[in-house]
Amino acid sequence: MIVSVNANLTREFAASTAHGVIERLKKYGAKVLVNEENRAEFDDESDLEFLPLNACAEACDVMIAIGGDGTILHTGKAAARCQKPILGINAGRLAFMAGLERGELDRLQDLMDGKYALDRRMMLDVLLFSEKGECLDRIDCMNDVVFTRAVNRNIIDITVESNGRFVNEYRGDGIILSTPTGSTAYALAAGGPVINPTIESILLTPICSHSVNRHSIVFRPDERMNVYASKSDEEELCISCDGEPPILIRPGCCTVVQRSQTTAEFIRIKQDNFIEIFNSKMLRP
Repeated sequence: MIVSVNANLTREFAASTAHGVIERLKKYGAKVLVNEENRAEFDDESDLEFLPLNACAEACDVMIAIGGDGTILHTGKAAARCQKPILGINAGRLAFMAGLERGELDRLQDLMDGKYALDRRMMLDVLLFSEKGECLDRIDCMNDVVFTRAVNRNIIDITVESNGRFVNEYRGDGIILSTPTGSTAYALAAGGPVINPTIESILLTPICSHSVNRHSIVFRPDERMNVYASKSDEEELCISCDGEPPILIRPGCCTVVQRSQTTAEFIRIKQDNFIEIFNSKMLRP
């Protein structure tokens, strides 16, 4: 088995956890690829191959991400594009997407023996259209796309349509469109519901809404969501996909959010269910 390892070495326990992971993988007979960005930490290790993250995803059978949810998210998107499964190992705080904690590395033997299940997670496509209807860009999201006001604006008015039908106009700081996986991220902090990631859907959550209808709405996964600034001739939106740097959406442009053809596959070695994981994470100090 060829296993790719990517660690966020800014995390306190990430380096020691990654060394433990690599030691066990080599002991169990795996060929180990390591993200080129981690070379300085592991250059003294023997029998390792260093490649850029996307090349690791193409060459491996399984990807392992060590860090918090951000690291697992970033690595998971590379894995999903190449249709490779990913195992997250928590070296952060919450890490809802992690399949193992750093004290459970001996269970990597189960990974090598194929004793695991795959949890399939839906993703989103974000399409940016010009005023003339030309598609300018396409971005894939595993967690969410956040629409907020541009710099130096206090409040933004955002119109949302579903399959061409008006849903609502939201006045406030913005809105979040998320997958069930992303329901435990920014959407949860904004007051949205927690959705079991096996229930495919698109969640809309307003951010600090001044509208009468300020509640979250859960849509079917096959809905095509159109989002644009209500006063399209004068207002600008910023969007951020999975916490990446914001993109400015010019007046008159429209953003379409819909289910992606790409599906992420998370490796589940332990038998605990989503509610047990959620409760254990939220009860941590």
